[in-house]
Amino acid sequence: MVSVDSIKSILENVMDPEIPTISIVDLGIVTDIQVSPEEEIFVELTPTFSGCPALKVMEELVLEAIRNAGIDKVKVETSFRKQWNTNMISEKGRQALLKHGLAPPEKHDGYIELDVLSDVACPLCGSRNTTMQSPFGPTLCRSIHYCKNCSNAFESFKPVT
Repeated sequence: MVSVDSIKSILENVMDPEIPTISIVDLGIVTDIQVSPEEEIFVELTPTFSGCPALKVMEELVLEAIRNAGIDKVKVETSFRKQWNTNMISEKGRQALLKHGLAPPEKHDGYIELDVLSDVACPLCGSRNTTMQSPFGPTLCRSIHYCKNCSNAFESFKPVT
């Protein structure tokens, strides 16, 4: 029997193509899963940023994962009905970002001041003696920082409300 939980379990093994240590579920971009009485599956993805270059790749990965589980009636849709924010990243996801060498965003109450972008703990040594080198990283969701304690450059996942 196919259920929302069984589909979610399948999707917990679908990794973000740009950050392969975090699943799309833990990243918080799987925002809806529906299973019809006829066992037709609908999955809604809400991207971290509207210009995310990995959107179509993620849709294909979801289709492939569900079809590999023996389910053929699948529809995957990227939607902007719900606004994604960094509080949607699970605790497991925050640990996965650290494992990838990215500083995870701090939890927020819906308001982010510019200081938050520069007050980032180094994912390598944990120090907050860091500076933001550039708010523009290799992708829209990341910024570049430098740790004055361990002398390493690192990326941070930008907080989004």
